[in-house]
Amino acid sequence: MQSASTRALALVWGIIVITFAVIPLAHRASAQTGPGWVTLVDDKNMGDWDKVGESNWRMEGGALVADKRASKDIAYLLTKTKYKDFEIYAEFWASDDANSGIHIRCTDPKKISASTCYEVNIFDKRKDPTYGTGAIVNVAEVDPMPRAGSKWNTYHIIAKGRHLVVVLNGYKTVDVRNGFFTEGLIGLQHGEGTIKFRKVAIKPL
Repeated sequence: MQSASTRALALVWGIIVITFAVIPLAHRASAQTGPGWVTLVDDKNMGDWDKVGESNWRMEGGALVADKRASKDIAYLLTKTKYKDFEIYAEFWASDDANSGIHIRCTDPKKISASTCYEVNIFDKRKDPTYGTGAIVNVAEVDPMPRAGSKWNTYHIIAKGRHLVVVLNGYKTVDVRNGFFTEGLIGLQHGEGTIKFRKVAIKPL
């Protein structure tokens, strides 16, 4: 028969285990919703975007999906609202050959590129991995480049003034100061392969 002290110790350890199991879930939930957060994409709604280029964006299996372009040009979904300082939380799945990304502070809706936006890349097979997955193209390198292919991933992107931070799957890949772009649209990219977004939320700061 267990003594009272043994039972008390077991109870304490049980509470500790439950607490640490709940903390990651609570952090994940708070990163998606709550005061100030605006949902752009969820598992039921594609959201309201302007389309640039021609890809077969659609809702499928609880996610916003694109896997085929109808023209040679890279395709994008752009917000109708400009954002200056903000946090973005995104859950995405990319095929191994995907060329995608989240573009922020895009200044020209008719010309989306790393020269008119900050391009937070999703591109495991980029020929030069310096600015591959986890990097901001032409602004912040990654070494070694993390891999996002064939699994669900999370991006947490913070843009506050010149300070830019990118966190991929809980690991910081970018922490840089840069003043190229101060305000603009948010864009989701489909270049090659398959890309899925089941959650994209933004919180203006």
